[in-house]
Amino acid sequence: MKRQQERQAAAEAAGGGAAANGAAGGPYVVDVTDQTFNAEVVDRSRTVPVLVDFWAEWCGPCKQLGPILEKLANEAAGQWVLAKVDIDANPQLAAYMQQMGVRGIPFVAVVVAGQLLPFLNGAAPEPQVRQALDQLFDALRKEGILPEAPAGGAGATGESAAGQVYGEAEEALQKGDLDGARAAFQRILDRNPRDGGAKRGLVLVEVSRRVRGVDAQGAVRDADAKPDDVQAQLLAANVEAVSGRIDAAFDRLLGAIRRTAGDDRDAVRKHLVELFDLLPPDDPRVGKARRSLQAALF
Repeated sequence: MKRQQERQAAAEAAGGGAAANGAAGGPYVVDVTDQTFNAEVVDRSRTVPVLVDFWAEWCGPCKQLGPILEKLANEAAGQWVLAKVDIDANPQLAAYMQQMGVRGIPFVAVVVAGQLLPFLNGAAPEPQVRQALDQLFDALRKEGILPEAPAGGAGATGESAAGQVYGEAEEALQKGDLDGARAAFQRILDRNPRDGGAKRGLVLVEVSRRVRGVDAQGAVRDADAKPDDVQAQLLAANVEAVSGRIDAAFDRLLGAIRRTAGDDRDAVRKHLVELFDLLPPDDPRVGKARRSLQAALF
């Protein structure tokens, strides 16, 4: 709450910023910490793009860019979500930012399907930020991650509607309402059968069903203690996948494939291939795992 008030004050000081338009904070802006990053950003990005704003209280340009991003996030109404990271309060995320080669703030990254990519480095006026966002979403549509804008000048309305449905799906997932999430993703696919994000959302819903009511930590411990128990490996991989630890899930199943043969190996292989569908087909983690799968089988 304190940070939200600080951001609002900064916006008011900037004159005409997000606060002046009543858009500071809001349902599509979240503060993120070292502890909540996986849940608020990585997991959330599997259903809707997340922009991550790395900022600090002492950073003047951050106070110019931040309100602009908040205003645009609320205007988008769920088409994307803004996550705010105070690098002074979150040293792990600050170190991760530095590992990416970023030396200054403000810095904004976009996370889609668990993959983090640089987006903006430094402050920029609102028209330039809008243009950059338009270019970003055009690229995501071409990759099938976002639905195509309808023809005939109704693009903004279509994007807003799709964004709202994505928001409904995300909210349903957070509440554990898997039926509601599935219905929302299906509505998106009914409008645009090529929507890759909705397809991945349906896979996430199915995998989430398999771990409903499961002791997640217990499932992983059990699988680690019983490496030859195929069903234990499949369950643990599901737990890891839905919690955002997709690399761990892939590695677990690849290890099981190397240890098994016959029907057991085929069951693990099919399960691994299914988990590939949680990510875009061109995600480097999928490519790496497919090469490892081929090497393990042949």
